[in-house]
Amino acid sequence: MELRELASFLAVVEEGRFARAAARLFLSPPAVTAHVQRLERDLGVRLLERSPLRLTEAGERFVPHARAALAAANAAVAAVADVAADSVEPVLRVGVMGHGSAELTPTIVRAFRRARPDVRVTIGPLDFTEHVSALVENRVDVAFVRPAPDDERVAVDVLTAESRIVCVPADGPFGDAAALRLADVLDLPIARIPDVTPAVFADYLYFTRAVNGERGRRGPDLVRNPQDVLLSVAAGRGVGSALESFARFYPWPGVRYVPIVDAPWDSSVLATRRGDPSGPVRAFRSLAAALARDVGPALLGRPRAGRPVPDESGQAVRGALSGIDSLEA
Repeated sequence: MELRELASFLAVVEEGRFARAAARLFLSPPAVTAHVQRLERDLGVRLLERSPLRLTEAGERFVPHARAALAAANAAVAAVADVAADSVEPVLRVGVMGHGSAELTPTIVRAFRRARPDVRVTIGPLDFTEHVSALVENRVDVAFVRPAPDDERVAVDVLTAESRIVCVPADGPFGDAAALRLADVLDLPIARIPDVTPAVFADYLYFTRAVNGERGRRGPDLVRNPQDVLLSVAAGRGVGSALESFARFYPWPGVRYVPIVDAPWDSSVLATRRGDPSGPVRAFRSLAAALARDVGPALLGRPRAGRPVPDESGQAVRGALSGIDSLEA
């Protein structure tokens, strides 16, 4: 007697037809028929009358025992699965849009790996359209993005606050400009992003709030990531906008970075699913917030007045690491 034979027998009883039982079990009707016949042969009794289909007296007596046997087998499988799940190595999936939170991104990841060597860390890029979706669709656990999402499903920890720049063709009309103003940016063809990009990211890229909702111009090229933007700019087909630190991470032939003197500063953030109970996620958030506070200004080239410049192995980082020791794994 095999479990699949019991499953086929019970499916026929519950569905009332061999064909419907087969569809439910993703088997062919002949396979279900063969299972029931083998079961009857093993038991030495007929369990079902075929025409019309109904249980025999032996079948009536056998049904509760068949159900109990299958339930016990499923419970045994579930118990083993729970043990297996408990023994699986914990994983933290980190998503990074562009250069993330500048120098803080690798600093935080390295510090977390030292603090939680039991957690396997994976890192993957996010494009502009994944500003929120990668988190809410459970493709990543934490995400370095900009600006802060305005989605109620997402929690945000601000890591950097930076001035804004534009990426312009080096041989274009503003290639030698020392600085620009928002009014100038409205006349520049800023690269287009897909319609599915979250509105908050579009507002950031196009300075929508800073220019009172004026649309400005759009370039001819559709872009999804920084590389797309820079290829378009280098080809003289448009411009892009970014945080100040972007220039340090993306030196690109044919592209020059120009500050916008009257643009409001904006932020990069660590985004997580709101209320995520995961121990690794909570530990990563705590560590990121501590490093952004204690080490971030120096890493971004803005050491706090009256304070020594800490490095990644300094007291500030050791304090941040010790601060997460009590967090549940």
